[in-house]
Amino acid sequence: MDFQQNIDTYAKDISCIPQVTQRSPNLSGKGVIIAILDSGIDYFLPEFRLPNGKTRILALWDQSATPDEERGLLPPQGYREGVLYTREQIDEALAASSREEGLAIVPQRDISGHGTAVAGVAAGTRIGVAPEAELVIVKLGNPLPNTFPRTTQLMRGITYAVNMGVAMDRPVVINLSFGNTYGDHRGESLLERFIDNASEIGRTSIVIGSGNEGNSNGHTAGIALEVTNVELAVTQYETGLSVQFWKHFNDQFRLRIISPGGEELVIENRKLDIVRRTLEQTQLLCYVGEPLPYSVNQEIFIDFIPQDTYINQGIWRFELTPVDGITGEYRFYLPSYAIRNAGTGFFLPTPEVTLTIPSTSMRAITVGAYDPRRQNYADFSGRGYVYRYEEGRTTGQNLPFGIAFNKPDLVAPGVDISVPTPEGTYEQVSGTSFAAPFVTGSAALLMEYGVVRGNDIYLYGQKLKAFLTDGARQLPGFEQFPNDMVGWGALCVSESIPR
Repeated sequence: MDFQQNIDTYAKDISCIPQVTQRSPNLSGKGVIIAILDSGIDYFLPEFRLPNGKTRILALWDQSATPDEERGLLPPQGYREGVLYTREQIDEALAASSREEGLAIVPQRDISGHGTAVAGVAAGTRIGVAPEAELVIVKLGNPLPNTFPRTTQLMRGITYAVNMGVAMDRPVVINLSFGNTYGDHRGESLLERFIDNASEIGRTSIVIGSGNEGNSNGHTAGIALEVTNVELAVTQYETGLSVQFWKHFNDQFRLRIISPGGEELVIENRKLDIVRRTLEQTQLLCYVGEPLPYSVNQEIFIDFIPQDTYINQGIWRFELTPVDGITGEYRFYLPSYAIRNAGTGFFLPTPEVTLTIPSTSMRAITVGAYDPRRQNYADFSGRGYVYRYEEGRTTGQNLPFGIAFNKPDLVAPGVDISVPTPEGTYEQVSGTSFAAPFVTGSAALLMEYGVVRGNDIYLYGQKLKAFLTDGARQLPGFEQFPNDMVGWGALCVSESIPR
C-alpha cells in the first residue's frame, strides 16, 4: 500500500471532511491556532513545516526542560518552569546542517511519539485535518507512554494556550488526548471546573478524548439498599493497587474489606480518618475523606501496599452495609488499565461512566472512538452518561429539573488511524487519543469558516459543540441518540457548518 493510500483518506471521507476542504468553502484551518498539550513534537518532520521548509509552530513550551538564563533559555513570561522556544529559534534549528546541530539549538524530543501522532492527525501538512492551522505545542514533561501530567502543569499549559489566542486575536482549539481514572467523574473537581472556566475566555474550544477504559473492568457501581458485595480479582505479580470508593456524604455505609484468605478490616466512613492495617501480606492504607467546597461527595481511598514484593492475589471483597441511606449510590474505580495487570479487575464491571478525567468537564467537547470501516462503537472507548428530560436521572447521576445532558458529545475515527512517528515513518494506532484530534482539526475548520472568515464570529465554545453534535451522523445499531457510547453520533464536518 503506497503512502497516499495509507493516510486514512477513508477516515476523512467518512467524517465528511473532503466536502469542505477539497471544494467550496475550501477550508484548511488557516488563521486558527491548534494547541497540542502532550508529550512534545518532532518539529523536524515535513508534517509540521511550510512548503518553504519553515515551521508551522508558533511556540514550543517544553515544561520538562530546565531554564538557563545565561544561555537565554527561559520559560514564557509570567511562568517559572520549562523553556519556551520561539518560531524563530525553531526555524534556526531547521536551517542547521544536521538534526544533531538543530537539536543543539532547540533540544526538544518527543520520546514516546504520542504528541507527534496527535499533532499529525489534527494539523499535519500531509495527513492532517487542518493542514494550514498554526501550532502551539506544550510538552507537559511526561515523555513515557501511559503517564499523565501534574494538574498544575496542565492548567498552566491551558492558560498559556488561551492567552496566546487572546494576544494574537485568533481563535484557538486546545487538544487533550490523555486522562486518568482518579476522581468522582461528575465534572466537579478543580481541574474540570478550571477547564470549564478556560473555555469561556477568548474564542476557545477545548477537545478531550474520553479515554480507553470502556472495557477495562476498572469500574463498578450500583445502589446498595441492603448488604452488597463487590468482588475484585487481583492477579499474580501485582506490585501495588489502589481502589477509590465514592458515595454521597449523607449516605452512611459500613465498609468491610475481606482479603482472599478471609482476614478483614471494617471502616466506618462518617468522619475524616486514616486507617492502616495489614491483611495477610498486604498492607491497606485507607484515607477516609470529607466533602469539599465544590462537592457533596465523599471518597474512601484504599492503597494496597505489598509487605514483600506483590500484594495477595485472589478475590478481594468489599462488603457494603447501609447504616443510614439517602441515595444508596456507590462507585468504585481502579487505576487505568495501563498501570495494572491485565487480569486485575471487578467481577461485575460497569461500563457506563468509564470516561476518563478531565473529559468529564462539562464545557469540553468530549470525543469517543468508533471504527470507521465497521461503522461500530469501539468497545475500549470510555462511556459516559445521558440525562433525559423525561427521566431526569440516569446511571449514577442526578440532575435537577430534568435538564438534558450527555457525555461523550460525539465520536470520531479511532481504530487503525495512520499517524506520523518521530522516526519519519507512519504507523497505525487506535484509541480515543487519535479520535480527539480528528475533532480538534475539524473544530479549526469550522472556526476558520465562522470566526476567521466572518460567517459566524461566535462559532466557538459551546456554540461550536452544538453545531458539531447537530451535524453528527447516526451510527447503526443504536435506537436512541444521544447515548452513553457514541453521544450524538459520528463526526460529519460538512453537516456541521452553519447554514
